[in-house]
This record gives sequence, structure tokens and C-alpha cells, in this order.
Amino acid sequence: MPSTRSGNSAVHVKPERVERSSARIGAVEQPEQQEEADEEEPEGEEDANGEEEDEVDAEGEEEEREDGAGSPRGHKRARVNQDGDSRPSDDGSQPPRHKVVTLPRDTDGYIPGSIVRIQLTNFVTYDYVQFCPGPYLNMILGPNGTGKSSIACAICLGLNWSPSILGRASDLNSFVKIGTESGHIEIELKGPKGKPNLVIRRNLSAKSKGSTFTLNGHSATGREITQKMADLNVQVGNLCSFLPQDKVSEFAAMSPQQLLRETQRAAGDANLTTWHDTLIEAGKDLKQMQQLIKDEGEQLKQMRERNEGIERDVQRYKDRKKIEHEIELLEVLIPVEKYREKREKFVEVKARQRQLHQRVTTLKAKNEPAHALLKKMDADHKRHDAAREDVKKSTRRKFEKMESKWTASEKLEAESEELTTRLDNIKKAAKERVKKIRNIEAEISRIQAELAKPVKLEKQEYLIDQAKQINLERSDVIARKGALEERLRFNIDQKAQAKVQLESANAELKKMDDVNNRKLQSIRQWDSQIHDAILWLRDNKHRFKMQVFEPPLMCLTVPDGRYVDAVESCFSQAQLKTFVAQCQEDLNTFNHFINDTTTLGRKVRVPTWFRPGNNVTPPPMSEQEMQQLGFDGYAIQYVDCPAGLRWFLQKELNLHRTAVALNGNNVDVNNAMHAVARSGGATFINGRTTNNVTRSRYGRQAVGNMTKDLRPGRNLVASAIDPQVKQRIDAAIADSRQKIAMADEERADLDIQLKDISAEDAVFMKRLDEIKAKREAIRREQQRLGSLQAKLDKSENSRTNLLNAPSADDERTQVKEELLVISKKRIKIAKEYTAGYTSLQDEIARSVITEQTLATRAGLQFLQVGANRAALQELCDKKDEKYQTALIEFNQVDEAFRVIKADSRTALEHSRNILSDADSEIREQCKEIREARLQYEKDLNTARDKGMPPPPADGIDLRTLDELQTELDMQRTNLELNLATNPGVVEQYEKRKRDIEQLEKTIEERQRKASKVERNIKHAMDNWKPALERLVGSIGQKFSAAFDRIGCAGEIRISENEDYEKWAIDILVKFRDNEKLQLLTGQRQSGGERSLTTILYLMSLTEEARAPFSLVDEINQGMDQRAERTVHNSMVEVTCKPDSAQYFLITPKLLPDLEYHERMKILCVNNGEWLPEERDLGNMMNMIEGFVRHRDRSTHAS
Repeated sequence: MPSTRSGNSAVHVKPERVERSSARIGAVEQPEQQEEADEEEPEGEEDANGEEEDEVDAEGEEEEREDGAGSPRGHKRARVNQDGDSRPSDDGSQPPRHKVVTLPRDTDGYIPGSIVRIQLTNFVTYDYVQFCPGPYLNMILGPNGTGKSSIACAICLGLNWSPSILGRASDLNSFVKIGTESGHIEIELKGPKGKPNLVIRRNLSAKSKGSTFTLNGHSATGREITQKMADLNVQVGNLCSFLPQDKVSEFAAMSPQQLLRETQRAAGDANLTTWHDTLIEAGKDLKQMQQLIKDEGEQLKQMRERNEGIERDVQRYKDRKKIEHEIELLEVLIPVEKYREKREKFVEVKARQRQLHQRVTTLKAKNEPAHALLKKMDADHKRHDAAREDVKKSTRRKFEKMESKWTASEKLEAESEELTTRLDNIKKAAKERVKKIRNIEAEISRIQAELAKPVKLEKQEYLIDQAKQINLERSDVIARKGALEERLRFNIDQKAQAKVQLESANAELKKMDDVNNRKLQSIRQWDSQIHDAILWLRDNKHRFKMQVFEPPLMCLTVPDGRYVDAVESCFSQAQLKTFVAQCQEDLNTFNHFINDTTTLGRKVRVPTWFRPGNNVTPPPMSEQEMQQLGFDGYAIQYVDCPAGLRWFLQKELNLHRTAVALNGNNVDVNNAMHAVARSGGATFINGRTTNNVTRSRYGRQAVGNMTKDLRPGRNLVASAIDPQVKQRIDAAIADSRQKIAMADEERADLDIQLKDISAEDAVFMKRLDEIKAKREAIRREQQRLGSLQAKLDKSENSRTNLLNAPSADDERTQVKEELLVISKKRIKIAKEYTAGYTSLQDEIARSVITEQTLATRAGLQFLQVGANRAALQELCDKKDEKYQTALIEFNQVDEAFRVIKADSRTALEHSRNILSDADSEIREQCKEIREARLQYEKDLNTARDKGMPPPPADGIDLRTLDELQTELDMQRTNLELNLATNPGVVEQYEKRKRDIEQLEKTIEERQRKASKVERNIKHAMDNWKPALERLVGSIGQKFSAAFDRIGCAGEIRISENEDYEKWAIDILVKFRDNEKLQLLTGQRQSGGERSLTTILYLMSLTEEARAPFSLVDEINQGMDQRAERTVHNSMVEVTCKPDSAQYFLITPKLLPDLEYHERMKILCVNNGEWLPEERDLGNMMNMIEGFVRHRDRSTHAS
């Protein structure tokens, strides 16, 4: 067998050759999913224990494919089925569990990742050693101290795991052999099938805590080594796969939750850990969401209740705003309606004007023939005048021959013509002025007639006096109404103040209730049975005759926090959780439902208490004596609890006999002992010390005192609620509610009074409105008369200006004088002309005579036509009398038309101004009302034209101006009756309403997210739980069978919990017939029992493991021979199967005649000072073969 040597000499350990059968091992063509380290190492040559590298945490590793190609972060996980998850079977039965295998085994029997060779130099106890473990079970034997556990250390450190896994030294340089400067660990791992092995060397230095790596002879980083380990699924960090000597007890002390997680990592479906992590995170998220939904739901409820409390004031405010809006709308609609009515009247007058215009036009057309003849005569008259003018022009042409004189005469002729034209214009202007004066005088007459019409109106002064008298009479009502409104405002303020006080008191009370809730939640974490029993008791109080008290932890408080430690020290944990009944029947009822049946859904056991009678042992000292001894009082004086619970505190706990002194220096312990011992003994507390005084019943009845330190209280600390504070809060709540009720009563009475006063005021307002209407009528009449008077003055001024204009006769005389001057000049020119040209004069004279004759004839014709025209004009005037009558009527209507048109335009401008000043919402609403009414009137006219029934008027505002004015007055009255509400309350209501809507959306969104998380949980649960149950079921069967073989009992269960992080694997064992199955803990079982349980669990896990090799170190310590033999035989059977992975069992002892299998390999560690220096001499196989040859030669020789 191989041997090693301690000391300075080189020691050699040669690999042992063991004959093995050539059984064929089938490789399963399914890649094993690997795990990647969650923490990456920085660049460099430092390993996991250097200053630059992190410890490998196997729990944080992620799985990746076998070949390890590409980035380890991006690999997809292998799927179990086509859907990518492991689902339970549909029929509900447990499906057969498939064997979870490692990477395919190679032809040499080794699984990829298993250890082929280990070489150590200057490592712990070894100078040098090299050996080759087998692919199945490897038993490493040797005396204590020879370095068996050092091999486990070498495997852990050589593969870049942290020294903390070993439970030994934490620094790498501690593993370098003392007296040497450096060493190394070289491990050869089996590579994947068809690929070379991995040779990993870790170089250590005694002077440095760091190390360096080489991989297949090339420098490598710790990160690369870690990645290779993840590719091969090496799980040195998992106690279920790698259990060093110093971690055996830690495995037994491992929490059930840790055991579950380590088991999932070591065996079973490769996705178990991922599913479990998903459930844990999703469960936390769901719990957090549900708590948020609950808290926000409570907040939403409170916000709704607060809004409901002020909803009446808000509604009153909204009603007031609605009234104000209606008033604003009416103040716009009234001018618009006034314009509409004006326009209707305008349209009516316009139609009358157009009708009269048509009549005038008709009459005019009827008289048209006469007027046509008159026009013809006017044309003849003008024609004869034109003929006369032609003669004159002919005469002028004759005179044009007279050269310069003729030119001068012509110029004078032009001037004469101009003056003649001027005379004609003067005549026309005179006629036009006469016509204007006549029209203006007619207008003046009409206005004077209008002004002369009598109008019966009351005097303005009289109406003002009446209004003053009414206001004087109304002043008392106004004063009473103002006082009442002031009382109303005060009432509202008082109610609001009371509400604020009530909310504040409720908030304080809620804080105190929160203390009770926290206490209840604390009990739930401490003892869920007590918590469920409390909830049941609260829901079933009707089942009991008398009150059954909840445990003192809930219903007892210590108002003065200074005495909490002293009071709590008087209780045991069971007494703090005890339910106290006040009669035997209630005690029996409670025990029946809670302790004797499964009312809570499971079997529970909670402490209960009842004692008949009312006699208690009196206190050992009187109040005066107690104060003289320096005590503050008895413990029962510092608790607050229901009266019925005090019997329990006195009878069971003797709180009325336990004296307490906060300052221990004030108490003389000896005197206190004797004072307490008089009554047979009791307990007293001085400072931080508890004294339990007793008196012996025998002999001299000596007094004894047992002291112990007073521990800080934990359970009653949060329960110190001052009852006076609670009473004050309750009183404040009651007072606030009473104030609110009184305010409501007073408000109802004030509303009635206000209604009566408002009715009285309405009578005065009606009278004032009547006076106001009369004054408005006077104002309108005065405005009308003022407008007429202004028109009259303007017309008179116009007439005066026309009358005072220069006289036409004077101007005509002046023009004639100018014509005379021009005629004289022309005569002079004629005389001068005839003086030198006699013969020409004769010729011109004859021509002039001829033309004068023609001119005379034309003039006579002109005169005749003018006479005929005058006669015809007279006849036309007679015929136009009816026409003139119609024309006058038309003029009157036309004048009215112009007035109503001006009024309509004024009303239009006024309504437009009102609309432009109004709010945009009011404008839009007014526009909608007008458009709806116009459309309705259009439809109504269409229906009338077609003889159809009128369309429905639903939703159409058809109110008249008077109706709108009445509505406005009524709304103003309603506004006065509606008291103004504080806008801040409304703003608070609206803000809270928006917050409520936002919170509702938030809760709805959270509920959707919670539903999504629940679906994710269900999906993960459907995958995880069946796979976990199959794994634990398979392990449990082997575990129970192993315990049965040694005559004991063992069982593995899954412990479920609503918190997925608290799911656990419970290992229950029984080593004696008179025991029950008990949970395996680090304290309950002996060391041998824990070791036996550990190795049997690991053996049961071996067949399910995914790691290429496993190791346990000295697990058989503390076992008896029977258990050790059974365990050994079972381990050989399990680990030497054809499909078993590599297994290392390190032990310092072996029993004789143990089971042996040809696949197992035994490595004996022989380390000492007397080993040969040559490395090959220590090979055990060579020694055995030499011994066999020597024996054979001896046999043949004999």
C-alpha cells in the first residue's frame, strides 16, 4: 500500500492497482446542467483566497451546458419536457422518478469531473505524495494525524474553494508545511468524454496569503478554474456533496431550510433551485403587494369616510356654485333674450314696412300712365326749350363772324349763361330748402305730438321714499338674519373644530390599537397556536357565560415603563400565553373547542387556567413597612388589566406579594428577607436582582434566599399603554361626538329659524322688486323722452339754420344786376360793331330777324307745353292723394322701423358686450341654448308650413324675458339663503376625491400585478413541488430502509409553509423502541446518532446526486460497531453500483470482516519518520506482490 512520511525526507506514495471487473457502463446521452459561480473574480493570478478574489458561493451558481461554450451568462437551461418545465402527471399519481445522472461516463469508468490523480508537495503533513483514486468508492484509511483530512483540504483548495468550507484555518499560507517556503496542490480531473483531462495546479507560498493557478501547464486565473468547476458540476461547497471532518456537526446543526436548499442543489431536477428562488422572490413580492393592498385599502376606506363626513358641506358649496353659475347664465341670457324679442319686433315692423312699401309702389304704378304723360310733356317742354336754344346758338354763330367784338360778346355771353345757370340753381336750392324745412317741421310736429302724449308714472321721489320705508321695516329682519347667519357660521366652525378633534383622537386611538395589532403579530410569530386561539375567542365570545380573558401578553399593560422588567420577571412564558376563565363551565367549553378538537384546523395545545374561590395569601408586608424598607410597591400595583384577571395574577403569580424597588441601594436585603420570611417566604425585587426567600419547615426553620439577575423584559415592553391616556382619548372622542351632535341639533333649529326669517325677508324683497320695477319703468320713460327731446332740439336747430340762411331773392337780384352789366357791355360792343360794318349789319340783322321769328315760334310752343304740363300736374296731384296717404303711413312705419332697428342694434351691442365679458363656459352654454332654440323654431315653422304637429320641446329653453327675470330673482334669493361654505373644505374634498380615484387605480394595478405574481407562483409551484416531492420521496424511501436495516426508524418529510423561504426538509429519527420520531437537531441527539443519521442521509442522497464526486470525512465517529458495519455495507452497496459516481470515505478505523466490492479502492495513508527516502519503495502494491512471489518460491522449494 502507498505510504507517506513526515519530516524533511521525501516520501512517496505510489498509486495502488486494484483488479476490477470489466463490466460495461452505459453512458446516458443527456448533458448534465452545470452551475456557474455567481460572484466573478477580478483579473489576475490570485485565487479564491487571495486579496483580489471572492469566495465561491455554490448557492449563487447558475447552470449552463455541458460543453461550456460561449459566455456562461447567456446559456439557456436544459428542458425536461417539450414545454420547458417539469410538470406533474395529469392523473394525480406519482410518476416514476427518472434517475438523475451526471455527465456520460468514459470507457475507463470515470465520470467527467471525477478525480483521477492527486499530487501534494509540502502540504500540511506531506512532503510529497501522489495517488490515483478509483472511479467508485475510495476508502482512505490511516491513523490519526497522518494526513487523511489533509486530502479533503487539498481537494477543496486545489479546486479553488474557500478555506471556510473546511472549518479550519482561514489563510492559505497556513496549509504550507511548516519549515518550507512553498508548496503546491495538483489535481487531475476527468475531462468530458472525448476530451483531455484537466490538470489543475495551485501554487502556495508560506509568505503570502495569495496563490497562483495553472491549467494544463498554462497560467490561469481563479475565475477560469471556478468556471471549469461549474462546467463539470463540482459541488465542493455543498455539505450534501462534500462534508469535511470539521463540518460534520455543522451538517446536523444545519437548519431544515438550509438542508432543503443544499439537497436541491446536490440532487434532483436541475431546475429545483431556480423554481424555489422564483417562489421565494415571488412570494415576498406577493406578500408585500398584499400588505400594500391591505394598507392602501384601509387608507382608501378612511379617505372615503372623511369625504363622507364633509360631503354635506361640499354639496352645499356645489349648490351655491350652481346657483351662482345659473345667475351668471341668466345675466347673459336676459340681454340675449331682450335682443331676441327686440329682433322679433324688428322683423314684425320690417314686414309691415315692406308691406306698406309694396302698397305705395302699387299705387305709384297705378298712377304711372299719367306720370308717363307728364314725363312726355316734360320731355316736349325740354325739347322746345332746346329748339329755342338752338336758334340762339345759330344767332351766336352769326355773330362769331364778328372777329374780336364777337369774341368779347361771346365771352360775355358765356358769363351771361353762367349767371343764368346760377339763377336756375338758386331756384332749385330754394325749392330744396323749402322741402327740407317742410320735412323738418313735420318731424318736429311728430316729436311734439309724441312728447305731448300723457304718461302716467309715479314720482321718483315717492318711490325712493317707499323703498327707504321698506328697508327701514326690513332692517330688523336683516339684523336678525345676520345674527342668525353669524350663529350658523359659528356653529359650522364649532362642528369643524369638533371634527378635527375627533379625527385627532381617533388617530391617537388607532396608534394604541396598532400597539395591540403589533402585539398580536408578535404572538403570531412566537406561537401561531396562541394567535389562532385568540382570533377564535374574539369570534366566539357568545359561547361563554362570562368573559374569557386573552393571555396577559395581550390584555395586561404596564403603564410605567420603568417597572416592565420587574413585572415580566414574575411571569413564565407559559403564564404569559395562558387563557384565563372565570368559571369551570367556560374553561371546559374553551378546552373542548381548542385543545380537545380540531376546531382550528389542526391539533393544538394552549395553556388555560381557572381556580374557584377568592381566598389569597395576604401580602408579607404592610404598605408602611414596605415603604420603610425602601420598596416602591407591590408588582400588582404597576399593572393595568381587566378586573377578572387580577384573581389569576394573585392566585397563580403572587404579584400582590412581590415587592419591587427600582433603586436597589434603598433596600436592606437582610431586613427585607426576614420581613418576607414571616409569612413563609415570598419574592422581592431590588434593582436588577430578584430574591426568592423561603423558610424551612424543619428544625430551626432557617431562612434561605435564592437570587438571580433581572433580565430585560421583551414581551411587555410594547404593551405599556397608559390607561389615563386611553381614558383621556376616549373622553375626548365622546366629547367631540357630543359637540358634533349638539352642533347638528343647533344647526337644524337654526335652519328652521333661517327659513322663517327668509320667508319674512322674501315679502320685503317682493315689495322692493315692485318698486324697483316701477323705477326702472320711470327710467326707461325718461330715457325715451330725453331721446325725443334731443331729436326735437336737433330738428329745431336744423330748421333755424335753414331759415336763417341768406335769402334767395337777394342773391337772385345780385345775379340779375350782374346780367344787366353784361348786357350793357354787349350793347356797347354791338354799337361799336355796327358803326364800321353797315352792310354786314344789314345781313346779320336779316338773319337775326329770321331766327328771332323761329325763336318766337319755339317760345310760344314752349309756353303751350308748359301750360299743358301744369294742368296735367294738377290732375296727377289729385290722383296721387291716396298714394300720398299711403306714403305718409309708410313714412310713419318706416320711422318706427328705424327706431326699432336702432333699439335692436343697441340691444345686440349690449348682449355682445355681456357675452364677451362672460366666462368661456357661460358663452358656450349660452351658444348651445340659442342654437337649440333657433333649430327648434326652424323645425316649428317647417312643421307649420307642412301642416304637421309641432316638434317636441324637450330640453329647449323657451322662457320669455319675464320668466328669465323671475328666475334670476328667485336664484338670487336662493343664493342669499345658501350660506357660504369654506372653499378650503371643498378643495380638501376634491383633492381627497382625486387621491381616492388615484388610489383606486393604484390598488387595481397592484391587484393585477398580484394576480400575475400568483399565476407565476402557481406555475412555478406546479413545477417545483411535484419534482421536490419525487426527490424527497425517493431519498426518504432509501433513508427509511437504511434505518430499518439497523433496527431504528427514520423518516424524511417536507415541511410546508406559506412562506416559501421557510419550506424545509425535516429529518425525524428514532433510535430506541420507547421513543417517538424526533426531529434531528444539533442538541437533541448524541454525536454518534447525528453522525449515523448524517451518513445515512448522504447515502440516500448519493443515488440522486448530480456531482461527479462526493466526500465525507470521519463520519463514523461515535457509532457503535453494529451501526458502523451496517453503514459500511450499505455504502459499499450504494457507491459501487455501475452507475454510481466517485465517492471518498475518510476514516481512521475499520472493523474486521467488512463488506468488500471489487469496484472499491482502499488507500492507506502510512506517514512517519522511518519511511524510505526513495519514492517507489513505499508502494504498497509492490510490497504485496513481492510478498506473494516470496511465498510462492518458498512453497515450491518445500
